[in-house]
Amino acid sequence: MTVDTAVYLADFRRRLELPAIIDVHTHFMPDQVMRKVWAYFDAAGPLTGRAWPITYRDDEQVRLKTLRDFGVRAFTSLVYPHKPQMGAWLNDWTADFAARTPDCLHTATFYPEPEAPDYVRTALDRGARVFKVHIQVGAFSPLDPLLDPVWSILAEAGTPVVIHCGSGPAPGEFTGPAPIAELLRRFPTLRLIVAHMGTPEYTEFLDLAEQYPQIYLDTTMVWTDFSEGDSPFPPGERDRLRRFADRILFGSDFPNIPYPYAESVAALERLDLDPDWLRKVCHDNAVELFDLD
Repeated sequence: MTVDTAVYLADFRRRLELPAIIDVHTHFMPDQVMRKVWAYFDAAGPLTGRAWPITYRDDEQVRLKTLRDFGVRAFTSLVYPHKPQMGAWLNDWTADFAARTPDCLHTATFYPEPEAPDYVRTALDRGARVFKVHIQVGAFSPLDPLLDPVWSILAEAGTPVVIHCGSGPAPGEFTGPAPIAELLRRFPTLRLIVAHMGTPEYTEFLDLAEQYPQIYLDTTMVWTDFSEGDSPFPPGERDRLRRFADRILFGSDFPNIPYPYAESVAALERLDLDPDWLRKVCHDNAVELFDLD
């Protein structure tokens, strides 16, 4: 889009009478971790395999101001370990970030390791409201026995988990709907938010949402021009988008997106669904899920 993002989003909120946008898929990380993530995208790493310019490569405070200027009034600090002995450290950072950033939903993470149940309980005790798991980057199975007590804790707490489990942008050993189907069979009350609508296995993850009414899906990067070329959303699933209007949440992947933030919202408008659907996706559903004021 060539239109000014802040102007477009202000007009979007005015037209829909939205008090704000809530973005459940944004990344704030320790500086050294964020810079390594950016370096990976700069090198067109094997999971991306294509040019991926970071549009919002700014200092932390600039990124926060940018989101707020866009009318985003609640967001996440999604972090994810790719090896043992990172989870507890990342959770310490996100707890501090949430304490100094009131509009950030306190986010936490975990990795299959013996210490995980203890530091997940600690994160919940400190006020964590959402967790992030990246099956692809972490290269672990959600069915790893070391995670059984973690899933049990989170299922009992009812705390949502944003989980990157689809096989996009490149398949991993443990990605895809089959491991998640088995995970939900074992822990049927788990509240998962399937990142990227499960790209590219959209239909299969919508099937799981049919079976488990507590499953949500986030819109991150879906329907944008950048994603539609490689992983187009099946037109035959438009009806389920309407039926799942209460369980789809807006996500952007800010700041690590290769286009202006406005494109994340314009992609939803191009679906030409009704304004009530847009209001639910961009605001109301997250307000209800996270009990926001």
